[in-house]
Amino acid sequence: MTFHGNFDGILTWLSNQGLEVVLLVLGAALMTRVIGKIARMWTGRIDASHGDDEFWSEEAKHLHSLIQVISYVVVGIVYILIAIQILLRFGVNLVALVAPATVLGAALGFGAQKIVQDFLAGFFVLAERQYGYGDIVELTTATGVSAGTVEDVTLRITKLRTLDGEAVMVPNGQIVTSINQSQDWARAIIDVPVPNNADMDRANEVFAEVCRTIVDDEQVGVYVLDEPTVMGVQSIRLEQTVVRLLARTKPGMQWVVGRRMRAIILRRFREEGIVLEPEALAAIRAGMIRPHAGEGEA
Repeated sequence: MTFHGNFDGILTWLSNQGLEVVLLVLGAALMTRVIGKIARMWTGRIDASHGDDEFWSEEAKHLHSLIQVISYVVVGIVYILIAIQILLRFGVNLVALVAPATVLGAALGFGAQKIVQDFLAGFFVLAERQYGYGDIVELTTATGVSAGTVEDVTLRITKLRTLDGEAVMVPNGQIVTSINQSQDWARAIIDVPVPNNADMDRANEVFAEVCRTIVDDEQVGVYVLDEPTVMGVQSIRLEQTVVRLLARTKPGMQWVVGRRMRAIILRRFREEGIVLEPEALAAIRAGMIRPHAGEGEA
């Protein structure tokens, strides 16, 4: 009789609370898929609105990252609520768990300080718009520097994609300094070594001409926000004088513009008969092909 009584009780529980637990689990899985689909739909609209654009607005990058984080947070809240409902179906007295949960929470908070630090740092990264999806950044941590294009930002980690295609996960709490190289606008810095035996006046005329014509260049003119400027002599060495040019560009396009300006300057020097020393020529060519976080360094 006892066996039959327990068996009947189990059947009764399965037909009532047990069925509810199954429905809750299925509902959680369904809501997770729906939330993920909605998030992907929104981010897909943002991606489609920019198409093949080589740079995004700050609002679009921030919104893309924010949608991803909100979807993760909502899924977490759904899981917590479903877990509470399942415990109630099993007859667990949640009031009696308040004191142990408080002690456990304090222990976990003390033992998982780094995780809490990651979440707080991630919150401020998003709130302050330090960087977002698609930005080219350099993140300095206690162990070194990680550079690349931001592919994902959550409350705990930032995912970067390096030029070599490597995926780098950086915990937000370990970031000491973040350098955003594609926020609002960027600047290409072009240092050109001019031989000391060359006609400096003619070299300056070449620099001024390049600055005037680069804004209408068919390859990079659309990336240049205003006419570049010749800052003048940066340093004087034994065999050459280094002249610096500055160009304000669209976000992430400073390396493309820098390479193009170097190529034009090199061609114009040849036309003017200005012969560069081998070391100077190597330095210019290195600036034209040297890789960086997202493209090639200016």
